[in-house]
Amino acid sequence: MADLQVEICGVKFKNPVIAASGTFGFGREYDLLYDISVLGGISTKGMTLEPRLGNPVPRIAEGSSVILNSVGLQNPGVEHFIERDLLFLRKKGVAVIANVAGRTLEDYGNICARLDGLVDMIELNISCPNVRAGGMALGIRPENIEEVTRLCKKNLATTPLIVKLSPNVESISVNAKAAENGGADCISLINTLTGMVIDIERRKPLLANNTGGVSGAGIKPIAVRMVYEASHAVKIPVIGMGGITCGEDAIEFMMAGARAVQVGTANFTDGNAMPKIIDGIDKWLDKHNIKSVNDIVDTLTLN
Repeated sequence: MADLQVEICGVKFKNPVIAASGTFGFGREYDLLYDISVLGGISTKGMTLEPRLGNPVPRIAEGSSVILNSVGLQNPGVEHFIERDLLFLRKKGVAVIANVAGRTLEDYGNICARLDGLVDMIELNISCPNVRAGGMALGIRPENIEEVTRLCKKNLATTPLIVKLSPNVESISVNAKAAENGGADCISLINTLTGMVIDIERRKPLLANNTGGVSGAGIKPIAVRMVYEASHAVKIPVIGMGGITCGEDAIEFMMAGARAVQVGTANFTDGNAMPKIIDGIDKWLDKHNIKSVNDIVDTLTLN
């Protein structure tokens, strides 16, 4: 077996496969299917300071090789997570990444301060495309990305900060650099694209919010390209995601420059997707006589 351990910003992961935020809750449901301690890490459901009910239903729609969601950051709030879910995840021995969001810059700063020292890493969700107030604008403009990153970093004494980038932008390289300039320790990408599905009989969008975030296997080529561009624009580590369904997909992202990957929508189509992806990475490395998964990072040669 190859060595699958990776280290990002001083945080050790037993393997490079991390559950993506919004698709894994806080891990309890999937732990009924398999022991989630096999994972490298878990990025939690996006949390806010106060509980949120989210958007009206319907909130999920299907497309070709993709799904659209407009959940709207429904979550029980950060205090509920600390009191009920954090200890459960700690006992599982996985790296815990708290995905956080806010309506205002102050919200972002305050939730980071509350979680500082309690989790392994904090991931800023500044690019949620289905939240009407806040989130979206912060993730589009590089000056806003730098501002919110700098504010959050000032509120953290020990916890490394990940900034999750939106693909719905003019230049992913410029925005990646803005996060780095603001003090980010790491970036992750891509968050969902913005899309719409129409019910042609009703002549209305299928989603109550009209548009939603597009994820799933169909977005992988876009995500790989953006991870490559972002990873070569910054010196900080990159975590890649977007359409990963198998070990070979994960290896593509790592060859493009990602140190680790997050898996989201695949968990909906196959509850055991992530253990299979971990196994797939291991088998590919063994087949090619590669001793460590770190040896494939940023090894892409362009034509």
